[in-house]
This record gives sequence, structure tokens and C-alpha cells, in this order.
Amino acid sequence: MVSAASRLAIAVAVPMLSMMPPGWAVAQASPSASQTSAATPDATAHTAAWPHAASPAAMSDPATEAFVTELLGRMTVEEKVGQTIQADIGSIKPEDLMTYPLGSILAGGNSAPGGDERASADKWVALARAFRAAAAARPGAKVPLIYGIDAVHGHNNVVGATIFPHNIGLGAMRNPELIGRIGEATALEVAVTGADWTFGPTLAVPHDDRWGRAFEGYSEDPEIQRAYAAPMTLGLQGELSADRPLAPGHIAGSAKHFLADGGTFEGEDQGDYRGSEQGLIDIHLGGYPAAIDAGVLSVMASFSSWNGVKHSGNRSILTDVLRGPLGFQGFVVSDWNAHGQLPGCTNDACPLAINAGIDMLMAPDTWKPLYESTLAAVKSGVIPMARLDEAVHRILRAKVKAGLFREERPVEGDVAQLGSADHRALARQAVRESLVLLKNEGGVLPIRSGARVLVAGAAADDIGQAAGGWTLTWQGTGNTNADFPNGDSIWAGLRDAVDQAGGKATLAADGHFTDKPDVAIVVFGETPYAEFQGDIENLDFVPTEPLETLKRLKAAGIPTVSVFLSGRPMWINPEINASDAVVAAWLPGTEGAGVADVLIGDSAGAPRHDFKGTLSFSWPRNAAGTPLNRGEPGYDPQFAYGYGLTYANPASVPTLSEDSGVTGETSVLDRYFVDGRYVAPWVLLLNDAGGQNKPGVVKQAASPRGGVSVRPVDDLAQESGQQFTFSGAGEASAQIWGTPVDLTRQANGEMALSFRYRVDAAPTGPLHLSLGQGRVDLTDLLKAQPAQQWRSVKVRLSCFRNAGADLAHVETPFQLTSSAAVTVSIAEVRLASNESDTICPAP
Repeated sequence: MVSAASRLAIAVAVPMLSMMPPGWAVAQASPSASQTSAATPDATAHTAAWPHAASPAAMSDPATEAFVTELLGRMTVEEKVGQTIQADIGSIKPEDLMTYPLGSILAGGNSAPGGDERASADKWVALARAFRAAAAARPGAKVPLIYGIDAVHGHNNVVGATIFPHNIGLGAMRNPELIGRIGEATALEVAVTGADWTFGPTLAVPHDDRWGRAFEGYSEDPEIQRAYAAPMTLGLQGELSADRPLAPGHIAGSAKHFLADGGTFEGEDQGDYRGSEQGLIDIHLGGYPAAIDAGVLSVMASFSSWNGVKHSGNRSILTDVLRGPLGFQGFVVSDWNAHGQLPGCTNDACPLAINAGIDMLMAPDTWKPLYESTLAAVKSGVIPMARLDEAVHRILRAKVKAGLFREERPVEGDVAQLGSADHRALARQAVRESLVLLKNEGGVLPIRSGARVLVAGAAADDIGQAAGGWTLTWQGTGNTNADFPNGDSIWAGLRDAVDQAGGKATLAADGHFTDKPDVAIVVFGETPYAEFQGDIENLDFVPTEPLETLKRLKAAGIPTVSVFLSGRPMWINPEINASDAVVAAWLPGTEGAGVADVLIGDSAGAPRHDFKGTLSFSWPRNAAGTPLNRGEPGYDPQFAYGYGLTYANPASVPTLSEDSGVTGETSVLDRYFVDGRYVAPWVLLLNDAGGQNKPGVVKQAASPRGGVSVRPVDDLAQESGQQFTFSGAGEASAQIWGTPVDLTRQANGEMALSFRYRVDAAPTGPLHLSLGQGRVDLTDLLKAQPAQQWRSVKVRLSCFRNAGADLAHVETPFQLTSSAAVTVSIAEVRLASNESDTICPAP
């Protein structure tokens, strides 16, 4: 039993209490002039400093240019503006195209046919055809839609597709030829389901592994991006030709995110690259010239900034450089509502972005007002007609080259191509070649195929964890093995390899056994995430269960092999010390058998495949997480860039320091009450009818004066929830309070406040949920639910913003307020992605 006192860690520390003001809200002064820098670093590019590239002549051949010019001349201004607006399928219906002549749709990370992320491939095909038919039926100039999707490690949106390793693993394999074949396979699987365009290749050069998108980059060193950009582009698109469009089964690509998204300060997503122009050129330009030379049809501008100036509004980057020395002739698309972050802009209106060089605005849910405002800006001259014509010309050119004006689509609907044997074999090869051997003491690897092998760790039989973020859903959460009918978990691959050779493999997630095995393989690592939720403050691997399992096995005299799944290098020195062998497997995807190919040898214990992967990211010596990149001053990694042992060339790894180098608490902006604990620095405060703030304490009933009381209750585990009883004797509140955090980026990504709840006594009057100053009414929701049943709910952050919350300064991410009698239990309060399962109650 765990005591209530230890479980209910809600009393705030004395230093934090001393910071609390007497009122409900903490007063916060604006920064004084002395706290802000008067000098603005330069964010203007100088074209003479940049290298040269050029889109192939076949992109703008005379026949294409003549066709586009003639079509453009027949288009109305309304039709032209429509080409510059892109809507998400979650916010637009085919019939809307009869009124709004949009040029593009996309399926965002949590968008799917009918809002069902597990929709069949046939439903994806039907959706594409419905939108195309609607676009073809509208009056006026006949311009087809271009339909984009994030196929960033295979066609990761559709059940049954081949899921390749994420880019961090592909970078470790250093095989440009294989990259090209992965691009071809991805393109075919996307084309089968009706989409025309993927938002890739990702050419970020991550320089801070705390960034939640580090796994989307091939390497910390641009040499790998330079080597991979052209093969991936050609794999996706094929080679551009002057006399024909892309071949069936190929799709348009989009090099992203231009520029320096991987250079974001302190690993904050959508952040700021604080550096020189030469740094942009030498490091972050990376693979873009090669992608342009290979004919990439579009470029996606980055959310991020350069010295405080957002790229989506930086004309010197988007126009002067990209259209000047880089010679790009395709079109530029913005990222998800990125235009709304520019000065003077909102999600509904932003002439600045188009005038700076954005040709197509990704406006997933604000496409209607953005279309209207952009049309008005053109008619008033704020956006010059010449600039509109230039943008539309580029979009039409790409549509011609992508083959969108031809009616036949010979591969569309051939869903047997999804997860085909050939594609799975390709992914399995990529897994094999991406594995990096960090340690192999005593030659424990390879394992003799006839051995008795214990496979431990919750991740061993979890394809979703091996696939990571951007898999079926944006954050990659909520997936089970049933969602990957054409895949194998790491456990399945190990089991088959051992069993087929007469050995015996046993799965025990907790590492316990009855018959002592010859060797144990423990699979563990990060759980899925994407941007926002993936940003972390240090690289310490926090879960303790894997280390406990490793130590227990070691104490039993069992040789142990750790297979570490992660989207970045992390500090796991204690786990390395407790293991005889350690393999960095990154995020391998659906072909877990590729791990077994290398770890399990033949019947004599000889390798079937040797390790080929070498680190494309430096491995940290401590958990601090400060940038660690080859060539930078003070470079001192645990395992250097390019490190990787092999069976043919072994080496010994000494005992590593277990001093993490991390001290003190860190701020947490996405988890508030988890596993029965308030996550530091967040605490619970109660405000009773007397108007006093007080730290929450364990009580069995309301105080004599009334107000609100709290006590622990069981949910997913013992005392993992808290029950709040409002007496009805006057207004009372219970709030989670802490140091203010900025949630504007999370709101832009349509994330939500998520929590579990149980109605223990139905409300007799209003009960409100607040985040910051924004408040919504939960009364109807609670009254509609049966008593004593746990439920989950997600309330979009944008709802609180619309209700008055200042999301740039949130010190109260969760607050319940009522003057009526009501008892409700709460658990697992955190931010979560919108997977078409959110609500927005009325204020």
C-alpha cells in the first residue's frame, strides 16, 4: 500500500508558497525596457554569399510554360486566390469547392476520412476521388486540386502501409541508394491511396537533441542531408522530363522546413535560430541545393525564425535567396497556420506572407476567412496582382509536372501495394543497416540461434512504440499491434529467428522467468511523440523499470542485451553499465525482424548480418542536453559522431560515469497531474468560500466553512486520481498552479487539455473548467454521464483562447470552479494531441 500522504504530493514547497500573491491569480509584471535587448540581430540574407543551385530546365519547359500562361489568362481573380489556399480534410467538404475554388487540400497528422485514423485504404481512395470530382465539377477554369500528406517514414497515415525507420535511423545507415528506393516505395503507397504530394524530404539539421523533431533529421552534420536529398527527391518524384509529367506511382515532393528548423534555440519547436548568415549556409542549407537540382516541386517554409524574424515572412530568404542563387522554380507552401504567427497577421489574414514569397498558405481550419481576406487584399492592391500571378503560375507549373491534369491514375486503388512483400523487405533492410552497436562485452552478440532467449521490456512487443510519432496519428499514440497488420514487432522477429533454429524464445515484459535463459534481450526506450510534446529539457532517460530489470538479470548471472528505442541520443549510462551489449535501434518502424537479423546468429553463433550503422548524432556524456555537435568548441561526447562497433571490429567500453550532470527541477508544460502526483513545479491550490488560497491537503469531507475538499481515489492505479467535493456553500475553486508557461505553439497545433473524470455526485448547478483566464462550462457534460464511471475528455486549447485565455502566460492550466454542490474525480491531467476526439464546450 502507498500512503495517501506520500501519494498526494500537492503541498507546495515553502519557496514557491512565498511567491504566491494573496489573490487567486498571480500578478505578473511585463518585462521592463532594461530586460529586453534594444539591438536586433540581423535577419537579412545577402544573396552574394549563397551557393548556386537551379531547378532542372524540364520544370519550366516551353510547352509547360505556354500551357500555364494560357490557363492563367482565363482564370478569374477568385480562382487565382483559391489556388493559394490549402484546407485540411478535417475542416472542408467536397461540396465546399463549389463555392470556394481552392487549389489544394491536405490530410494533417490527425486527419482522416470521417475522422477515423484507422480508416481503410479504400476509404482514403474514396475521399481523394470525392474531392477531385467536386473540383472538376465547379464552373470556370478547370484546375485540379493538389492533395498533400505527411508521408515522412513511409505512408505512415494508413493502416497496413509499410512504416520505414524514422530519418534518424536512416541517417545512421549512410546508404543513399537505399534512400532512393525507400522514396520510390513511399511514393507508390501514397499514390495508391489517391494523394499527389508528400511533405518531404525533411532536410532539417538538428543541433539540439532536446528538440521534439530531432528524429525527423538524418544527422547533426549536413553531409548526410547533402547525400540523401537528391536520391529521396528522385525516389519520390522520378526525374523531371520536358515531354511528360511524373510517371504513375510517383508523387510531388516538398523539401522542408526551409530554413534552420533544426537550429532552434534550446530545442524549442517553432523557435529561433540565433546565429549568423554563414551558419545558415554552412550548416542548415544542407541538402536544399541538391533537392532543388534534383527537381523538387515544392519547398515548405519553416515555422521557425532567424534572429527573431519568422521565415514565413522573411522576403530575403523566401524570395531573394530561394529564387535568386538557389534558382528554385517550384512553389513555396507555408506550414500549419504559420502565417498567423507573423507580425500584424492572424490565421484569418496575412498578406505579408504572400508578399514575402509564400505561394500557398496552409490554412487547415481557417481557410474560409483567409480566402476572403486574401481576395480583398488583392482587390485593394495590398497584394499586387503581379505577385498573385507569380504565385499561381508556380503552383500551376508544379501541377502540370506532377501529372494532375491527366485523368488516368493507373495505380490508384491498387491497395495490395500497401505493405507489399517487396516494400517490407526494403524496410527490413533499412532496419538492419540502421542499428548501431554501442557496446558488446564478452561477445554476447550475436546470439546463437538455438539458445534459450528471454525477451523483456514493454516495448518488445509494441510496434507502435517502435514506429514512434507521425504514425497513424500525429503524436503516434494510441496504436496497438492490430493497427499494423503487415508488420512484425521486435519480439515477433526475435521469436521467429530463434524458434526456427530450434531454440526457445520467451516473452516476459517484466523480465521474470521460471527457467533460467542463456541470454536476455531487454527492449525499452522513449514512447511516441512528435513536435510540442517531444520537446524536453534534458536528455536523461527517466523511466526506472528497464534499469531495474537489467540489474536483476545481471544479478542472476544472465548475459543481457539492451535494445534502446529513441528518437534522439539519450543519457543511459546506468543502463549501459548494467548491460553486456547495447544496441541503438532508433525508431525502426514495422519491420522488427530486421533487429533479429543482426542480433541472432546462426546455429554456431556466427553472424548472419553484421552491424553497418554508425552514429549520425553524437551520443551525450551527460544528460544536460546542451548542444553537442561535431566540430563545435568543447566537443566531448560519450560516443562520437561516426561511432559504431561491428562484429568484425569489436572494442571494449569501460564503465561509464553515472553522474547525469542534471540538478534541480525543470519546468514541465504538458503534464500536470499524472500517476496520482502533481508534476513539479505544478501544485494544487484550493480556494474556499472564505476566499483564501491554501495548498491542497487530504480531507475526507468539506471544511466547516464549506468550499471544496479533496481526497485520493483509485483510477488506473491505486490513488492515481483525486476526488473534489464542492459543498455548494459558496463559490470555491481547485486549481493546478505553477510558474507561467507559454502554450501558444501548442494551441496553434490544435492540442487539447486532456483529463480523465468520474461523476460521483451530479452537479446541482454550473461547474466551470478554466485554463488561464479562459473558462468553459462542463455542467452539461457531467450531467450527461452515468455516475461512477471513468471517462476521458479533451478540450481544445483554442477554446480557452477564444474564451479569453492569454496562452502566452498560463500559470493555471487546470481549474474547477463551482458554487453548487458537485463531486467529481479527476486523473491524468495533461496536454494531448487532437485526434478528432476533442470538444469545445460553451463558455
